[in-house]
Amino acid sequence: MSKLTLDRILQTQGFGTRKWCRSLIEDGEVAVGGETVTDYRASFETDGLAFAVFGEEWLYREHVYLALNKPANYECSRKPSHHPGVLTLLPEQFTWRDVQPVGRLDHDTTGLLLMSDDGAFIHAQSSPKRHVPKLYVATTDAPVTDALVEQLLAGVQLHDEPAPLAASSCRRVEQHSIEIVLEQGKYHQVKRMLAAAGNHCLALRRTAIGKLTLDMLDLDVGEWCYLDKPELELLAPE
Repeated sequence: MSKLTLDRILQTQGFGTRKWCRSLIEDGEVAVGGETVTDYRASFETDGLAFAVFGEEWLYREHVYLALNKPANYECSRKPSHHPGVLTLLPEQFTWRDVQPVGRLDHDTTGLLLMSDDGAFIHAQSSPKRHVPKLYVATTDAPVTDALVEQLLAGVQLHDEPAPLAASSCRRVEQHSIEIVLEQGKYHQVKRMLAAAGNHCLALRRTAIGKLTLDMLDLDVGEWCYLDKPELELLAPE
């Protein structure tokens, strides 16, 4: 447990500079336990601390772990170039907290995206050494055949890879839909593997990371939620 002054608490939670947070408090815009606090030097235990800013309730979190149901045409970058960034879908406080996407989804790829301000978590989740399975559903141009599934399971050679890459599992969902599980996390991997196997990816959606699925989170497209210990445990490799 730690004890911090109220202005420092607001700063760590992404409400702006220390000076700005002090002015919010002095202007009566901050409440703790339902009581307005105007002394920015007042200190509080941060563990489980609930507070309100402009009447909106927040819970103190040393780090934030988020899941987003990413829409199409959003870039997983803090400095997007051609489309809006995924951070625009989150409250502004998360930008101040330096929340970043965990890995990347292409601008036209949709589905489950993790985000956090915990550098160690981001590094661990992004590392290919952890072999965390990620499940994708791809819409294909040509019909999905048994031969295509067999190719992807056996491994296909990509131009810039020293050895063939194989899906951990793969199955036909519908005539033009295929479910692929990957552990490597290479650049544009699903699209490139389908192309190498003689098909073309028209649309791609990530539906699970580890044992955490979008269905569990019940997020509409563009919605986000916090991930707490039960959800984070589902991200660990077996």
